[in-house]
Amino acid sequence: MSLLVTGSIATDHLMSFPGKFADSLVVEQLDKIALSFLVEDLEVRRGGCAANISFGLGSLGLRPVLVGAVGEDFVDYRSWLERHNVDCSAIHVSGSRHTARFVCTNDATMAQIASFYAGAMTEARDIELRPIVDRLGEHLGNDAWDGRPAVLIGPNDPEAMLRHTQECRDRGYAFLADPSQQLAFGDGEMIRDLVDGATILFSNEYEAALITQKSGWSAEEVLARVGTWVVTLGAQGVRIETHGAEPVHVAAVPGVVPVEPTGVGDAFRAGFLAGLEWGLGHERSAQLGCALAAYVVERVGTQEYALHHQAFVDRFASAYGAEAAAEVAVRVRTSRP
Repeated sequence: MSLLVTGSIATDHLMSFPGKFADSLVVEQLDKIALSFLVEDLEVRRGGCAANISFGLGSLGLRPVLVGAVGEDFVDYRSWLERHNVDCSAIHVSGSRHTARFVCTNDATMAQIASFYAGAMTEARDIELRPIVDRLGEHLGNDAWDGRPAVLIGPNDPEAMLRHTQECRDRGYAFLADPSQQLAFGDGEMIRDLVDGATILFSNEYEAALITQKSGWSAEEVLARVGTWVVTLGAQGVRIETHGAEPVHVAAVPGVVPVEPTGVGDAFRAGFLAGLEWGLGHERSAQLGCALAAYVVERVGTQEYALHHQAFVDRFASAYGAEAAAEVAVRVRTSRP
């Protein structure tokens, strides 16, 4: 695997509200908002964007290098990731802070209200990438990234994201920008710094609007500054834009019954990046991402799925055709036949 995956590593506390948040919002009183919702259940699951992406890559048979900061309470979580083919040797362990916590409530429409406690994640700003790259040496570099080490810079401590982005520029590493949740926090300068020069920019539709609004760049100007812009569209699939080329649209897997949306975008990124690592084109890689995302949205928890090779290939064929499935089948290496 030639990719370092940086970003959050967290525990998810997921709750479900049977009504609609919108029914309790009074637009004229939003500046005085004070609400609580009686939820029906609580699920405590492993999560964090970087860990979710790494788990997905590992589940497909790759061995990603997870880079982030955790607390001493990470022992069981580390064992879980290592059992699923994730290299955890580059993770920093804080001596004083707990692993980050994501607390999220979803309503009946899959709208979300969430909070995030950073905890040990704030120490990710102390991580330097070069020693990791030097240690891994020949294992890094892939034609997908022009033979360079590649770093996915996911939502993380903002200072860590900026430091890792600048280090990639300084050392000539390819970087993939995935600011997602930190877009609401970041100002225009921060967003421009995180995006400019990325080999790939990931966002959903709402985040794409935030990027243009806060950066002051038009969509065309953003696209001129990145190699490829991948915009996920929920149940409508994904749009892939490359400067000077026609957009590629890939439909989502049909027949999916959504249960919980947390981590779906992370699973898509894992599948998409796996496809690129295997030398597949944008369309096939996006199909692979959509297929993996379907497994996450159908259950509660971001890492609760297990891939069975034949069942995965059969489902892929049903969604995207036998020829597409044949390309994927020879590359996917799941832990179960």
